[in-house]
Amino acid sequence: MIGAGPSGLAVLRAFESARKAGADVPEMVCYEKQSNWGGLWNYTWRTGLDEFGEPVHGSMYRYLWSNGPKECLEFADYSFEEHFGRPIPSYPPRAVLHDYIAGRVERSGVRQYCKFNHAVRDVDYDEASEKFSVTVTDLVAKQRFTEEFDYVFVCNGHFSTPNVPYFEGVEKFLGRVLHAHDFRCADEFAGKHVLMIGSSYSAEDIATQCHKYGAKRITFSYRTKPMGFEWPESFEEKPLLTKVVGRTCYFKDGSTAEDVDAIVFCTGYQNHYPFLPDHLKLVTRTSLYPGDLYKGIFWEKNPKLMYIGAQDQFYTFNMFDAQAWYARDVVLGRITLPDYDTMHADSEAWVERNAKLEDAEQMIDFQTDYVRELLASTDYPHLDVDTVARLFKEWEHHKAEGILTYRDRAYRSVITGTMAPSHHTTWMKAMDDSLEAFLNQPGQQAAE
Repeated sequence: MIGAGPSGLAVLRAFESARKAGADVPEMVCYEKQSNWGGLWNYTWRTGLDEFGEPVHGSMYRYLWSNGPKECLEFADYSFEEHFGRPIPSYPPRAVLHDYIAGRVERSGVRQYCKFNHAVRDVDYDEASEKFSVTVTDLVAKQRFTEEFDYVFVCNGHFSTPNVPYFEGVEKFLGRVLHAHDFRCADEFAGKHVLMIGSSYSAEDIATQCHKYGAKRITFSYRTKPMGFEWPESFEEKPLLTKVVGRTCYFKDGSTAEDVDAIVFCTGYQNHYPFLPDHLKLVTRTSLYPGDLYKGIFWEKNPKLMYIGAQDQFYTFNMFDAQAWYARDVVLGRITLPDYDTMHADSEAWVERNAKLEDAEQMIDFQTDYVRELLASTDYPHLDVDTVARLFKEWEHHKAEGILTYRDRAYRSVITGTMAPSHHTTWMKAMDDSLEAFLNQPGQQAAE
């Protein structure tokens, strides 16, 4: 496994589950370049390069709270209620979600398979031996070595390598310029006018965070269409930025935004696999179904190489589980893959269906069908994906009803049936994002 974030941990958990059930499981190694597991859910104050001179993986920022209900990502074999010993609100902050992710794998005993502070440099495949050569650097010992493997799981995620377009004059902008990957603290923008370039989740969330912590004004610049939420009065949406002169930004419709203090590129990320040669490398834009991956997992030209979590996501942790359980069963010989032509025809049918999706509800149904198909072939504990899909659609409507209040909603667990309690403080007034503050909830009542 390359990466010990939620995707890599799902694979470790899948194999360990089979081992404990009596299966003959192959030897496993998971290389993680950070000092602990959790992937993006590890917060770091660092930006650019880490202490070893490696590109910083994390895109998390202080005060980040889940932007979707926890009930939509809950593990079927490990509920939030089991982990925390009681029900918790539906929208936890980052530290709470990291604690939950780590709790399951700690109890699974899979830390023994992880080598932290190990960066994968190169992966290649030898047709004669039918094995992969994986070259790794131990960042602490400063040693480079190569090991052979029968299978490789690519689990490094795709929200770490920024996509940064160029706009005329931005290099002379008289303010702060950064990508969302390097955004860390909303307090920095208190009293400021901030331009967000982008019209998706990063722009929406960073903007509301900045507003919550005192930003004076938010301007969005969209490429195709505005998000159209009921924004606070200090928010404005404009067409695509065309140029920057001093602290004035010019837009495609001829309008301007003046006295801009900071520009945040919320322009997405690249699927980036620098350790893979071209014949093994997935090349794709962010998509709900990348091409050339059978079941969204297996590199069709060499299905011994597997990608977990390579697609855009509504489903997250539980989809990674579905992929991991399916991939595990292929490795264990429980599922037999068809020939290349059959695999490619299957994935192309999904790609074509994906291209015809018109709105969020269709996208949710599409990914629900995908997760359902994977789960049907494995022994993963029952997950009611139809109910999860319904919660996703409720979430979309709740955001439309109140972009600053949707996190105050509560949902019923798909796993336990328990209704989440209301948080002791509304999101707009909850300034402390620590696990301790979130769980300190005296007098909390379950929402009806």
